[in-house]
Amino acid sequence: MGVATEPIGSIPRPQRLLDGIAAHGEGQTSQAELDALYEDAVRETVASFEHTGSPVVTDGEQRKPSFATYPIAGLEALAPDGVVIPFADGHTRQLPRLTAGPFRYGTYAGAYLEAARPHARVPMKQAVIAASALSLLYPEGGIDGYSREAFLDDLVAEAEADIRSCLAACAHAVQIDFTEGRLAVKLDPSKEVLRSFVELNNRVLGRFSPAERERLGVHTCPGGDQDSTHSADIDYSELLPSLFELEVTNFYVQLASEHDRGRVLDIIAGHLKPGQMVFVGVTDPIDPRVETPEEVCERVLEAAAHVPVAQLGTTDDCGFAPFGDDVSTARETAFAKIAARVAGTEIASRELGLSSS
Repeated sequence: MGVATEPIGSIPRPQRLLDGIAAHGEGQTSQAELDALYEDAVRETVASFEHTGSPVVTDGEQRKPSFATYPIAGLEALAPDGVVIPFADGHTRQLPRLTAGPFRYGTYAGAYLEAARPHARVPMKQAVIAASALSLLYPEGGIDGYSREAFLDDLVAEAEADIRSCLAACAHAVQIDFTEGRLAVKLDPSKEVLRSFVELNNRVLGRFSPAERERLGVHTCPGGDQDSTHSADIDYSELLPSLFELEVTNFYVQLASEHDRGRVLDIIAGHLKPGQMVFVGVTDPIDPRVETPEEVCERVLEAAAHVPVAQLGTTDDCGFAPFGDDVSTARETAFAKIAARVAGTEIASRELGLSSS
């Protein structure tokens, strides 16, 4: 077997889908018409993914409003004035605020996988949002009659159900998006928030057997959105030791856009446990330039000089459009970068003396 390679997940939506979503929001099209646009986008995305040669694909998160809010889209007990997340270029994203309990998901990610699987001929993975991200929905002032402890109990149960829905739908892997990890250090240098996030996520993961956790992973990046990030200025050494305390097998780590990849790889090598896999980012979705397969190969060989090859895989630094309205990257560019990742990983596998088949 060669060096494994997997995508992170999201792909920019076709313009006709974005136009259809806007038209539906204005009452100009029916739900059936919108559903047909979603189906076409998923079919086209899966086919384009497979055309790159990717051995594992996703549905590109075409049906998700965003990687973070899909479980709560359309729920009534929400107000729009939740936590604000600032990005380096000045734009912000804002989470909603929970106004009443009990907390329940409106959508489980396994439903997206079930809808996409008929279009795929290769294994599919599914991304889910971390419980730690959704914990930010609970307001600092509390909710009358619904304590934070009760909320967290409900959240842990729902996060478990979300992951199990993907396993039941035969996901090749379930990737927990934990982009708030690095941000937590920025907001709280004492790392108390980060520790609480890791503890909460491990409450969820502790509900799975060792065999089930072999199919689970966690993704970290500095929050790519509209060609900007929210926490790239935080040194990875502040996050990575805690990241590897999460009770999963697979780690998907943004790396291509790091200034000192060798130093980060040393940190990873120092904390990677036997039996764990680390998929290092070898393409940068924020950079409009498409990497060449040769560049990707060099990055894989660089990583292989630090991390045991048997525990090494490759990925993209981040999703290409984690928020549904992000059009900063063209679909063609995203798939070109994925194709370069696949080809470059194959070249590196041969140079490392591994079979790429």
